[in-house]
Amino acid sequence: MAADLILTNATVYTVDRARPRATSLAVEGGRVVSLDEVEPGPDTEVRDLGGAFVMPGLVDVHNHHALAGRAELFELTFGGDLDFEAILDAVRHRSRDLGPDEWVVGGAWASTLVERLSHESARRALDAAAGGRPVMLSDDSRHNRWVSSRALELAGVTASTPDPAGGVIVRDPVTGSPCGVLLEAAGVQVERAVRKTGTLTEEQHARASQHAIGILHSYGITAFQDAGVSVDILNALKSLDDAGRLDAWVVTSLLVNDPIFGYDPIGSALMEVGERYRSEHHRPDFVKIFLDGVPPTRTAAFLEPYLPDEVHGDCFHGAPTMPPAELEGWLRAAARAGLSAKIHCTGDASVRATLDAVEKLRGEGYTDTRFQVAHGQFVHPDDLARFGALGVAADISPFLWVPGVIPTAIANVLPAERAARMQPNRALLDSGALVAGGSDWPVSESPNAWEGIQGLVTRQDPAGAHAGALWPEQAITLAEAVEAFTLSGARAMGVDDVTGSLTPGKSADFIVLDRNPFESATAELHATEVTETWFAGRKVFERE
Repeated sequence: MAADLILTNATVYTVDRARPRATSLAVEGGRVVSLDEVEPGPDTEVRDLGGAFVMPGLVDVHNHHALAGRAELFELTFGGDLDFEAILDAVRHRSRDLGPDEWVVGGAWASTLVERLSHESARRALDAAAGGRPVMLSDDSRHNRWVSSRALELAGVTASTPDPAGGVIVRDPVTGSPCGVLLEAAGVQVERAVRKTGTLTEEQHARASQHAIGILHSYGITAFQDAGVSVDILNALKSLDDAGRLDAWVVTSLLVNDPIFGYDPIGSALMEVGERYRSEHHRPDFVKIFLDGVPPTRTAAFLEPYLPDEVHGDCFHGAPTMPPAELEGWLRAAARAGLSAKIHCTGDASVRATLDAVEKLRGEGYTDTRFQVAHGQFVHPDDLARFGALGVAADISPFLWVPGVIPTAIANVLPAERAARMQPNRALLDSGALVAGGSDWPVSESPNAWEGIQGLVTRQDPAGAHAGALWPEQAITLAEAVEAFTLSGARAMGVDDVTGSLTPGKSADFIVLDRNPFESATAELHATEVTETWFAGRKVFERE
């Protein structure tokens, strides 16, 4: 048997139950050809790894790679640990080198700051920091915006502008003027105003995607699903692949509705053109539906009410973005077009609505269509077993199975006993669900799967910044967590035919680690580093 590359003296963890471990790996023509020792040919590269740990390339079932790449290259970036004054300082520093009407775009401010920002005085402080320039800053969920007076002006938002469907223009409690906080769809007008004056070129979109994929490679990720794309992103991926520069398996999700990005086209028009962007490594195979918002701003849909407040009273549940018949109609249209569906659900009512719709479609004979519930932070106990029974994958992202800023923000709006019961990962696995790991990067500050893996195993903050454990009974094993970020993710995305495990015949997508995670202290899993990343038999990253 000929081989281009043979790894010997390795600790190979295949994530293939038919052959879980090996000490050799042979690659030919970009594919795994053997896990046994083979004779090298005259041109074979043979590498003795000295026992190093080798495993499949990681799979991220939920990210927004192009947004992350764009932010890294072209925007103001800061973490959710910045307080109000520190954010103003960051805006002030960014504004120094800009023209008088250039935009300051970036994020992400912490969800816990909503109340602090919901005053006209906060907007005035933002105006001063930016020198009167237009500013649009996203929160840590990327669903909500804080903007300056000039941004409101350019977007045509005034005190008399009504709240749009699916959004809220937060107003100062005393003056009634827009304070600059725009929830969900209320931010779309500002997003569109940004694009009118700051549209990226095709080359810049391609740079953003390629830059992001380089970052993903540094964390060992060789396959991912972008959870909501525009035509610009689709075009960037295809152009990269046509030029031989797309070194990852990429599945994209075509937006059915768009309460946060302001993309055009969406819905049927986007579904009609998606196929023209298919290429060897890019599969535009999913649609994306936002069925609700996020809990901290009370835009998620729940079966039981939120904590009472002055605006919503004591019986407010939130509501899905569309009625059952409309959801069923979109899922049916996607299935007829050969597309699968990722449905954003952060409240248990939206999860139930999705499962009800999928049950109806399964009954109509759509048995092969893949469905994913994205996030699924809250699932009613009666619905847990329905995931496995209906073949619905649980896209468990972002990294919310540990204490942190977003769980703290959620605890401010839900009763304590409900807020503490997030991400029922153990119960989902035990009920037969396919559980797939995602980062939701840049909602998470990095796409480091090892942080997520440690969090899945411990239910504690890997960084140690936040004390305690979030529903520790829902911890899963290390092997289960690794599978969630490899083969299970590939299955949920529909790329398990080519990746997700080191199985002969599949693409030679593998990583070399600086340690054996199964022999490492659990508390140090997040520190695991990728020393090499290989895609299709080619080294695409090496740590210096």
